[in-house]
Amino acid sequence: MSFGDPNNPYGQQPQQPQQPPQGQPGYGYPQQAPQGVPPQGSYGYPQQDQPYGAVPPQPGTLQANNGYINVAGLGTVQVATMGRRFGARVIDGLAIGVLYTVFSMIGLAGAFGAQKSIEECGDPLSPAYEACVNDAAGGIVAAFFGAIFVLFLATLLYEWLMIAFVGATLGKMALGLKVVKESTGQAPGIGGGFIRWIIPMVGSVLCGIGQILVYLSPFFDNSGKLQGWHDRAAGTLVVKVK
Repeated sequence: MSFGDPNNPYGQQPQQPQQPPQGQPGYGYPQQAPQGVPPQGSYGYPQQDQPYGAVPPQPGTLQANNGYINVAGLGTVQVATMGRRFGARVIDGLAIGVLYTVFSMIGLAGAFGAQKSIEECGDPLSPAYEACVNDAAGGIVAAFFGAIFVLFLATLLYEWLMIAFVGATLGKMALGLKVVKESTGQAPGIGGGFIRWIIPMVGSVLCGIGQILVYLSPFFDNSGKLQGWHDRAAGTLVVKVK
């Protein structure tokens, strides 16, 4: 008794091709990725630390008002607290005070030298006495205003150039703070450093009251970035770097 094709010399039925199970990889069946997960290698594949489809925070965005902010070039950093900024200002004040003391002593030495010259002018009734006294008085005035100018120049270079190129004075370095451009995360540069310096200096003309208000102005910032008026004008932030 024969089964199958009569032309088949072995009398066996031909085997049918096996169909792969539905959903499994095989010939004619594309691989299916788990639902909700894009295939690897595709554009926009989420990183491990962010949920799929999440938009990374943009520069200048505060993180849930917890004192952290996203800055271009730096990532997420902490905004400097007013306590640290005050401590840095105290250290800077001491550093500048040392400069004031040194240059004041130089100015006083020049004034005493000029006073001694007056005593050596000789007879007050002599024709040359008045000219001698005028020269000595001019020396006293020159020593006084020279000391003031040198102090002003030293403060300018200290506050302006260190912030412009380094982003920090000695006080800020000691407490791990840095002044950066909000848009780039870099040091403020010549222009930004000068704007940030000149605004408190203009305020100091009014018996120092304006300068104090400028330094306290971060308390009035409702954005949570603790930007003072001089920071806003210069486009800068004070952040904690260590």
